[in-house]
Amino acid sequence: MTDEPLEAFDLDDVRREGLLPTPGADVAAHDGTGRVELSFTVQDADPARTVQRQVRVPPGVTVFDSASWNGIAIDSTCGGHGTCHKCKVRVNTVVEEGAQRLSRTPSPITRHDAKTFTRDQLDDGWRLACLVTATRNLSVDVPPLTTRPKAATVGVGRQVILRPAIQKRYVELDEPHLADQRTDLARLLAAIDDLEPVADLHLLRRLPAVLRAADFKVTAVIVDEALIDVEPGDTTGAQYAIAFDLGTTTVVATLLDVGTGTPMAVASMLNKQQPYGGDVITRISAVMMDPETLGRLQQAASDTLAELAEQVCREAEVDPAQVYEVAIAGNATMTALVLGIDPEPLGVAPFIMSSAQPPTVLATDLGLTLHPRARVAMFPALGAYVGGDIVAGMLATGMDRDKRTRLFIDVGTNCEIVVSDGDRILSTAAPAGPAFEGGAIRCGMRAADGAIETVRLGDPDNPVELGVIGDVEPRGLCGSGLVDVVAELVKVGLLDASGRFIPEEAAAELTPALADRLTMIGQERVFVLHRPTPDAALEDCVVLSQRDVRELQFAKAAISTGWTLLLEELGLEHRDVQQVLLAGSFGSYLSAASAVRIGLVPQLPVLRIVAAGNVAGEGAKMALLSVRERAGAQALLEEVTYVELSDRPDFNDRFVDQLSF
Repeated sequence: MTDEPLEAFDLDDVRREGLLPTPGADVAAHDGTGRVELSFTVQDADPARTVQRQVRVPPGVTVFDSASWNGIAIDSTCGGHGTCHKCKVRVNTVVEEGAQRLSRTPSPITRHDAKTFTRDQLDDGWRLACLVTATRNLSVDVPPLTTRPKAATVGVGRQVILRPAIQKRYVELDEPHLADQRTDLARLLAAIDDLEPVADLHLLRRLPAVLRAADFKVTAVIVDEALIDVEPGDTTGAQYAIAFDLGTTTVVATLLDVGTGTPMAVASMLNKQQPYGGDVITRISAVMMDPETLGRLQQAASDTLAELAEQVCREAEVDPAQVYEVAIAGNATMTALVLGIDPEPLGVAPFIMSSAQPPTVLATDLGLTLHPRARVAMFPALGAYVGGDIVAGMLATGMDRDKRTRLFIDVGTNCEIVVSDGDRILSTAAPAGPAFEGGAIRCGMRAADGAIETVRLGDPDNPVELGVIGDVEPRGLCGSGLVDVVAELVKVGLLDASGRFIPEEAAAELTPALADRLTMIGQERVFVLHRPTPDAALEDCVVLSQRDVRELQFAKAAISTGWTLLLEELGLEHRDVQQVLLAGSFGSYLSAASAVRIGLVPQLPVLRIVAAGNVAGEGAKMALLSVRERAGAQALLEEVTYVELSDRPDFNDRFVDQLSF
């Protein structure tokens, strides 16, 4: 760790990132490890629609961001800076007393809270959600939305002024007569005096019947410059769109009310392309071996999107026919496959895309049952392995707007890295392999119930403390748990700098409480994390093997080599980095302290390392909420320089240098 003084930071900014306690708090600054649980009670004007949601987030994330990541709408217009005083929630600490869970002890009071609430409200736990950091388990009451905000906050504190491509205009037209024989279309366009839309064939086929059945009182539906439909009556209150994060492993859909910027429902599922391989190279290889596989992969992607679209519409009780636009953020291979484009050139040198800017298509072309003329906007890509999902992430995090030196890392099978010094932006991709998603790990599994997600070692009273998703018996080890356990083993000294388990004799002397967990399965040394029963066979235990450690070393070395070379390209050192953004589902739940300890990120204070959340999905939302932001995504193609690592003559030597812990 560096010895940089804390005074170098703006403390209010740091608190907003959830990395320091507010003055008067009865908890210490967190160390970037573990999880906290937030129990949201989302109230509605109709009591029957009040729902409860439980989410788990890394300690230090704000209540506002925790809600945003999980599709829970909280009023806000200031971008999470505590100045609009709209994100009012009632927050109390959850404590355990025996089998009971009790809510009490309100969170610390900030100066913004004191300006917003009465003394009685403060005593009752009312706070501004953007200024409450989740350093302990909390219960959160979210009141019904009382405003129709003209700005929506997404990503890590980015504010978006609502200017969606979807526009609706309700008009009451004069009926035609012999003295007024204007065409139906001319009559409609004349009434829409602030836009100049162009009608398509679908509209012309519907227009005569709809006008007359509705007594010429209709709502025109415009997307960009296209007049795509006319609906009977006033339907201006129904303007919906769906943002997709089309991941190689997981696909996430968010249904948005673009009139308010409010997320209506969020759903996720495994990509149905999984049977064809867990990574893009395997899927590309499947197409190369059998060209007919391309059609099957396209159908699998379409089925995934269609199922999620149907699910979010059903949950929000929204008519799918009132969803008029879709945005998809995916890597270059996923984008090619969903469009039915041969991905083979992406998988072999020199790694060429068919186009950096995918065309706008109709939702029906992708098998989505939404409005018949709903449009699908795809994010552009910077390269074969820095695709539209990363462009969406850069948009959401404002990489082109912030003057600080920032490092953006989307950790996955293929790890994308972006570095900005405030003037120049460089990007690259590093082949991290499947270790972070539980692949190639002896007891590895995805982040599902039973997966060990956090590990702490060395407490005299509890030598091995495990955090398990779902609070059930451990079944395996997911990516964040893998990083945690290796970092903890390095910390207590059971792993040396080269990544080898130390000899049994040294372990018994150094950490007697843990030494008996070092054993052998066949010819391989392992560390036992969990025994189902005291006499359970090793094959039935959850263990970390020496080979698992090597897999993690190779993955972290590829990533750290990537950001090291980008920093050098800009003439920077690791200490110059002012903020590290860990993006993606895995990055959001990765322990900052563990990431620093193993060298996955620069050796910086954890104050500078921020869980950015699903920024690809957030960027997709921004593209639907604002045409200006959509144009900003296009502009990134000109502003970002892609650096190819595979042709660097020094890459292998630098990779070897980064293997040690």
